[in-house]
Amino acid sequence: MRFFRPGWIAGCIYPGALFRIDTKEKLLYLTFDDGPDPDSTPALLGLLSSRQIRCIFFCNGKNAEKHPELLSAILSGGHSIGNHGYSHPDGWKTKTVTYIEDAGKAEKVTSGSLFRPPFGRMKPAQFRLLRKKYRIVLWDLMPYDFDRSFGSENVLKILKTRIRTGSVIALHDSRHSCALEILPEFIDYAVGEGYRFGNTL
Repeated sequence: MRFFRPGWIAGCIYPGALFRIDTKEKLLYLTFDDGPDPDSTPALLGLLSSRQIRCIFFCNGKNAEKHPELLSAILSGGHSIGNHGYSHPDGWKTKTVTYIEDAGKAEKVTSGSLFRPPFGRMKPAQFRLLRKKYRIVLWDLMPYDFDRSFGSENVLKILKTRIRTGSVIALHDSRHSCALEILPEFIDYAVGEGYRFGNTL
């Protein structure tokens, strides 16, 4: 079963985490997890630059260490970088001390202020410790661009029908994602509906 929005219970488990921007403006926030990736990041940056859109890349620490030139390109493009863990651990299956250490290791090459948990999964104890240091950013809309079995047409349909003012959209900077396939049409649609894109959370 796919859940495109976090349920109300997520807000109870992670109080104070950011799911959606509180704004009256028609703003959307594109975010990309798991990069940087030499196959997808340059193409994403080119597309975003051509549309003059800035966004937030939640980078995997291990990938960031391998590709510092891509981190530099992200920043040079005017985008923000967030912390997505070093080794992409599942918080539900990871000891709290190990999980916190993993985030700290990633911080050295990504961000010391924004954190998005891999898989969106943290134990309450992990969340309480991490929110003392980071702004925890989850999402308002996850269209499953990483799941090729879902199909790019369905990803695009979810985006078109479920965006709303202040939506934080979670996409993926990965060769497995269909984000590059659907973004041009989605951006055109969103702009046509009067939306703009922000990158300051």
